[in-house]
Amino acid sequence: MLLPFVKMHAHGDDFIIIDRRGLDDPITAAIARQLGNRHTGIGFNQLAVVYDCEEAAARISFWNANGTPLATCGSATRGVADRLMHETGKDSIVLRTDRGLLTCVRAPGRQVSVDMGEPSLEWTAVPLSDAMDTLTLPVEGSPAACSMGNPHCTFFVDDIAAVDVAGLGPALEIHPLFPARTNVHFVQVLDRSHIRLRIWERGGGVALGSGSCCCGAVVNGIRRGLLDATVQVQCDGGTVTVQWTGEGGVVLTGSVEPVMQGSAYVP
Repeated sequence: MLLPFVKMHAHGDDFIIIDRRGLDDPITAAIARQLGNRHTGIGFNQLAVVYDCEEAAARISFWNANGTPLATCGSATRGVADRLMHETGKDSIVLRTDRGLLTCVRAPGRQVSVDMGEPSLEWTAVPLSDAMDTLTLPVEGSPAACSMGNPHCTFFVDDIAAVDVAGLGPALEIHPLFPARTNVHFVQVLDRSHIRLRIWERGGGVALGSGSCCCGAVVNGIRRGLLDATVQVQCDGGTVTVQWTGEGGVVLTGSVEPVMQGSAYVP
């Protein structure tokens, strides 16, 4: 079977889009793993599958490269929005994900914004294994936690260049405090409107960028009183903007770029 796909990236966070509107859904965990392999497949951080939807322009489901599903992906949501806005000629579009109905709009400089919805701050929603204040967790380094539809754990450090992300990330991802595992961020606050972020992504490893991780890191920084409502987030792969007033939805803005398109063979 041949599956047409488009590959895109957002500040180095690469993903593929498979449009199944009007078609069946052949994607399984095994197929996601096959396509996600960077040696024998296409390679990506996330796979976005697009379906018909009566209440929105489309519905999207997401897969990690290791074949695990996830509820949200800010980069791939913006990539799908970019393609569908080109298709329809509109400057705004509503998409459905497991986070609900998300509004996406064109932004200046060939950028796309998405309202990622409200962050979840209660320990049950992250989720954590025990009741506690999510602003300061009982883990060395005293990280903060929140959920953007997937779990986020944020460490604030003085020198991000000194952090061994690949060495620390795997154990923190599966820490017993996080029954669903977690994304891990290391943040150096450069000033109140600018942070440097490095990421260990749940199910993916060290990532050049991640839309939901950028959102989670900024939310936790604002909750700590370290950041203003609009923050430039510098990842290894580039910079995005995150806006949050302390209530309501978190708005993620940045560029999305096409990489290639083709058809992948799957059994």
